[in-house]
Amino acid sequence: MDLVSVENVNKSFRLKTGQSLVALDAVSFNVRPGSITALVGPDGAGKTTLLRIVAGLLAPTSGTLLFNGREPGKKSNDDVQARIGYMPQKFGLYEDLTVQENLDLYADLKGVGRVEREERYHALLAMSAMQPFRQRLAGKLSGGMKQKLGLICTLIAPPELLLLDEPTVGVDPLSRRELWDIVEGLTRSSTMSVIVSTSYLDEAEKCDDVVLLFEGKTLARGSPESIRKQTDGMGYLARPAAAESPRSLQARLLGAPGIIDAVPQGGAVRFVHGPLTDAEGHELSSLLHGATVQPVPASLEDSFMQLLRMHVKKPEPAAEKPVSTTLAPLSSASPAHQGDPIIQTRHVSRLFGDFIAVNDVSFSVYKGEVFGLLGPNGAGKTTTFRMLCGLLPASNGSLHVAGVDVREAREEARRHLGYVAQKFSLYGPLSVRENLEFFAGAYGLKGARKTRRIAEVVEEFHLEQQLHRPAESLPGGYKQRLAMAVGLLHEPEILFLDEPTSGADPLARRDFWKRISRLADQGVTIVVTTHFMEEAEYCDRILIQDSGIMLALGTPAQIRAHARSKSDADPARAEPTMEDAFIEIVARARAAKTEKAA
Repeated sequence: MDLVSVENVNKSFRLKTGQSLVALDAVSFNVRPGSITALVGPDGAGKTTLLRIVAGLLAPTSGTLLFNGREPGKKSNDDVQARIGYMPQKFGLYEDLTVQENLDLYADLKGVGRVEREERYHALLAMSAMQPFRQRLAGKLSGGMKQKLGLICTLIAPPELLLLDEPTVGVDPLSRRELWDIVEGLTRSSTMSVIVSTSYLDEAEKCDDVVLLFEGKTLARGSPESIRKQTDGMGYLARPAAAESPRSLQARLLGAPGIIDAVPQGGAVRFVHGPLTDAEGHELSSLLHGATVQPVPASLEDSFMQLLRMHVKKPEPAAEKPVSTTLAPLSSASPAHQGDPIIQTRHVSRLFGDFIAVNDVSFSVYKGEVFGLLGPNGAGKTTTFRMLCGLLPASNGSLHVAGVDVREAREEARRHLGYVAQKFSLYGPLSVRENLEFFAGAYGLKGARKTRRIAEVVEEFHLEQQLHRPAESLPGGYKQRLAMAVGLLHEPEILFLDEPTSGADPLARRDFWKRISRLADQGVTIVVTTHFMEEAEYCDRILIQDSGIMLALGTPAQIRAHARSKSDADPARAEPTMEDAFIEIVARARAAKTEKAA
């Protein structure tokens, strides 16, 4: 018997305007005992609404949802909800309480007895490797550790069904892997079932069943293998000629007739296409510019992209207008480097009291380069980012941006910069046009130039139909477009992007990076932080840091070389990915630090 049965569930919400918003449209699927089911889809797909209905926090407008044959949420079924654990996106940790005090609070709320809770604490803290942090304030934990604490608080009273809403958004690859080890270990050691929503298709591939959602509708459901088979024989890997970057090849292929998807991968470009006409085949050969091509097995993301392409209305393309450590850092100059660096840091540190957030960091970035800042949660990326943007003064060292000393003339330096924050930071109550008008004025644009630049970014980011809409009411993808438009209004020489694609669907991420590649080709310098390791492949060079210390600096190929020794030892192992390299670099440095301290 299925633990959860969802049959033709619909959910609508009445908006303040009087209109009805359909969040779920005839969604059906089942969850077996002891299984993991993934809900996959972009922002607005209905994932959170569906999880809240399963948890009994919302009632469906129509259709049926049963947990062990009973409806969650009904007053007569209060005991049902006690058997369901729910971890929402913003889990209610009390940051001024310690880890232990948070655990005690949730044990009290769930009525877990004194003897039983001590046994649970021991097991959960051991499973999550949180035992050494029992007396640390929750607010002092890294993002990944906060997520682990939220998870074990949810598990204080062992549920039959665990609901996880985007548990790894904004979490670094190392913490993401640790969270999944916990989840998979729970289902292997018990009959507990899990429903998890995720933006990561590689996470969905680990699950027993997958439900692909888009605009409240089900695009596909079944095992990852059954969905993956839809694109069998359609995937290829193109390795560009030595003189060309994968990013340039990907930008040419993406959007070409017959191409379903194209994305940089391991120094090459993975692309997917269906049947091609003779003309399309000739055009593809021309676009490849002599790249060597080999077939590759289908992935779940290939099939998801195919389904999205079938259901998303593609906008008309806009005109392309010029718009110190035990692990020695690996350093290299990009082939495109010419002249003096546009960003230069020398021995930069930042202290908060006795805490060293950034420790003796030095690097340079050149005009037109895409430079990636990577690291685990708490690595010092955001602090480095804020110092470069002139938002936070360095404690030691020197920073120069576009020839300006940031420590001496922060305001002048900021005139050369555009900034897109991770969290939407524009004025929500103002319309799209009002935000553009306000920030254009703030950047000093006036008269004809102001009018021209607003018109250009509206066209470039397809904002024509959204101009009179309050910014806070925009879908996630349009909020990102507006933030990018605002950041580029004053035509900056340097664009800083902080986790710009967090929570975005694969289609939106491809579109975003196509724009970024075009900007870089036009000479704009891009500095970006991201937790999507495949996005690091778009960068010309990458800096990886942890605990404020530089661990590696180099091209994507040089960074991946850190993990190549493992693949060389096992011929059957695939070429190492950027995620493999990232985890290897960070884990090796941490092990060396622990050994030195012992």
